[in-house]
Amino acid sequence: MRLHELAPAPGSKKEKIRVGRGRAGRRGKTAGRGTKGAKARGQISPRYEGGQVPIQMRLPKQPGFRPPNRVEYTVVNLDTLDDFEAGATVDGKLLRSKGLVRKKGPVKVLGRGNISKALVVKAEAFSDTAKSKIEAAGGTAEVV
Repeated sequence: MRLHELAPAPGSKKEKIRVGRGRAGRRGKTAGRGTKGAKARGQISPRYEGGQVPIQMRLPKQPGFRPPNRVEYTVVNLDTLDDFEAGATVDGKLLRSKGLVRKKGPVKVLGRGNISKALVVKAEAFSDTAKSKIEAAGGTAEVV
Protein backbone atom coordinates (compact mmCIF):
# COMPACT_ATOMS: atom_id res chain seq x y z
CA MET A 1 0.00 0.00 0.00
CA ARG A 2 1.26 3.41 -0.96
CA LEU A 3 0.34 6.88 0.21
CA HIS A 4 -1.60 7.69 -2.97
CA GLU A 5 -3.70 4.54 -2.55
CA LEU A 6 -5.19 5.67 0.79
CA ALA A 7 -8.86 6.69 0.66
CA PRO A 8 -11.61 7.25 3.23
CA ALA A 9 -14.07 4.42 3.91
CA PRO A 10 -17.02 4.38 1.50
CA GLY A 11 -19.95 6.38 2.88
CA SER A 12 -17.85 8.20 5.51
CA LYS A 13 -17.63 11.44 3.54
CA LYS A 14 -20.77 13.44 2.70
CA GLU A 15 -20.85 16.28 0.22
CA LYS A 16 -21.94 19.65 1.55
CA ILE A 17 -25.35 20.79 0.33
CA ARG A 18 -24.90 24.02 -1.67
CA VAL A 19 -28.05 26.04 -1.08
CA GLY A 20 -29.47 28.89 -3.15
CA ARG A 21 -28.07 27.73 -6.52
CA GLY A 22 -31.12 28.01 -8.79
CA ARG A 23 -34.64 26.62 -9.05
CA ALA A 24 -33.60 23.25 -10.44
CA GLY A 25 -31.46 22.45 -7.42
CA ARG A 26 -32.53 20.65 -4.28
CA ARG A 27 -32.35 23.79 -2.15
CA GLY A 28 -33.04 26.46 -4.77
CA LYS A 29 -34.99 29.75 -4.59
CA THR A 30 -35.59 30.29 -0.85
CA ALA A 31 -32.87 27.80 0.11
CA GLY A 32 -34.87 26.14 2.88
CA ARG A 33 -35.53 29.39 4.77
CA GLY A 34 -39.23 29.71 3.98
CA THR A 35 -40.52 33.07 2.77
CA LYS A 36 -39.97 36.60 4.02
CA GLY A 37 -39.11 37.79 7.51
CA ALA A 38 -35.83 38.55 9.26
CA LYS A 39 -34.83 34.87 9.49
CA ALA A 40 -35.12 34.49 5.72
CA ARG A 41 -33.11 37.62 4.96
CA GLY A 42 -30.14 37.60 7.31
CA GLN A 43 -28.64 36.44 10.57
CA ILE A 44 -30.30 37.33 13.87
CA SER A 45 -28.12 37.30 16.98
CA PRO A 46 -28.89 34.27 19.20
CA ARG A 47 -29.13 36.75 22.09
CA TYR A 48 -31.96 38.73 20.46
CA GLU A 49 -35.23 38.19 22.33
CA GLY A 50 -37.69 39.87 19.99
CA GLY A 51 -37.72 43.28 21.64
CA GLN A 52 -38.07 41.90 25.18
CA VAL A 53 -35.56 43.34 27.67
CA PRO A 54 -32.44 41.20 27.16
CA ILE A 55 -31.28 38.84 29.90
CA GLN A 56 -28.01 40.73 30.47
CA MET A 57 -30.09 43.82 31.33
CA ARG A 58 -32.62 41.94 33.48
CA LEU A 59 -30.00 40.39 35.75
CA PRO A 60 -28.57 42.48 38.61
CA LYS A 61 -24.99 43.69 38.45
CA GLN A 62 -22.61 42.11 40.91
CA PRO A 63 -20.34 44.60 42.69
CA GLY A 64 -16.59 44.22 42.96
CA PHE A 65 -14.11 41.88 41.32
CA ARG A 66 -13.42 38.22 42.09
CA PRO A 67 -9.99 37.09 40.88
CA PRO A 68 -10.22 33.74 39.07
CA ASN A 69 -6.90 32.42 40.45
CA ARG A 70 -7.46 33.30 44.13
CA VAL A 71 -5.95 30.84 46.63
CA GLU A 72 -8.58 29.66 49.12
CA TYR A 73 -6.81 28.70 52.37
CA THR A 74 -8.05 26.24 54.97
CA VAL A 75 -7.47 28.03 58.27
CA VAL A 76 -6.51 26.75 61.71
CA ASN A 77 -5.96 28.88 64.82
CA LEU A 78 -3.35 28.64 67.58
CA ASP A 79 -5.88 27.69 70.27
CA THR A 80 -6.55 24.52 68.23
CA LEU A 81 -2.83 23.73 67.99
CA ASP A 82 -2.45 24.01 71.77
CA ASP A 83 -4.13 20.57 72.12
CA PHE A 84 -1.05 18.79 70.68
CA GLU A 85 1.71 17.60 73.00
CA ALA A 86 4.97 19.55 73.31
CA GLY A 87 7.65 18.88 70.68
CA ALA A 88 5.18 17.44 68.15
CA THR A 89 5.46 18.19 64.45
CA VAL A 90 2.12 19.54 63.24
CA ASP A 91 1.49 19.60 59.48
CA GLY A 92 -1.47 19.58 57.11
CA LYS A 93 -1.64 15.79 56.95
CA LEU A 94 -1.88 15.46 60.72
CA LEU A 95 -4.50 18.21 60.98
CA ARG A 96 -6.64 16.53 58.27
CA SER A 97 -6.40 13.13 59.95
CA LYS A 98 -7.63 14.66 63.24
CA GLY A 99 -10.47 16.46 61.39
CA LEU A 100 -9.30 19.94 62.38
CA VAL A 101 -9.16 21.35 58.83
CA ARG A 102 -11.06 20.73 55.59
CA LYS A 103 -10.01 17.93 53.26
CA LYS A 104 -8.59 20.11 50.49
CA GLY A 105 -6.74 23.37 50.06
CA PRO A 106 -3.50 24.77 51.50
CA VAL A 107 -3.36 25.33 55.27
CA LYS A 108 -2.88 28.77 56.86
CA VAL A 109 -2.23 29.23 60.58
CA LEU A 110 -3.91 32.25 62.19
CA GLY A 111 -3.09 33.88 65.52
CA ARG A 112 -6.36 33.58 67.51
CA GLY A 113 -5.71 32.30 71.04
CA ASN A 114 -2.40 31.47 72.69
CA ILE A 115 0.05 28.60 72.43
CA SER A 116 1.92 27.43 75.51
CA LYS A 117 3.95 24.53 74.07
CA ALA A 118 6.94 24.41 71.75
CA LEU A 119 5.68 22.90 68.49
CA VAL A 120 7.14 22.47 65.01
CA VAL A 121 4.35 23.79 62.80
CA LYS A 122 4.54 23.20 59.03
CA ALA A 123 1.99 24.98 56.83
CA GLU A 124 1.66 26.79 53.50
CA ALA A 125 1.13 30.19 55.16
CA PHE A 126 1.22 31.92 58.55
CA SER A 127 -0.15 35.20 59.79
CA ASP A 128 2.43 37.50 61.40
CA THR A 129 0.85 37.18 64.86
CA ALA A 130 0.72 33.38 64.62
CA LYS A 131 4.36 33.18 63.62
CA SER A 132 5.48 35.47 66.46
CA LYS A 133 3.39 33.58 69.07
CA ILE A 134 4.74 30.17 67.94
CA GLU A 135 8.33 31.43 68.11
CA ALA A 136 7.69 33.11 71.49
CA ALA A 137 6.54 29.74 72.88
CA GLY A 138 9.85 28.18 71.74
CA GLY A 139 8.53 26.45 68.60
CA THR A 140 9.23 26.93 64.91
CA ALA A 141 6.98 27.94 62.04
CA GLU A 142 8.08 26.40 58.74
CA VAL A 143 6.54 27.43 55.42
CA VAL A 144 6.10 24.34 53.24
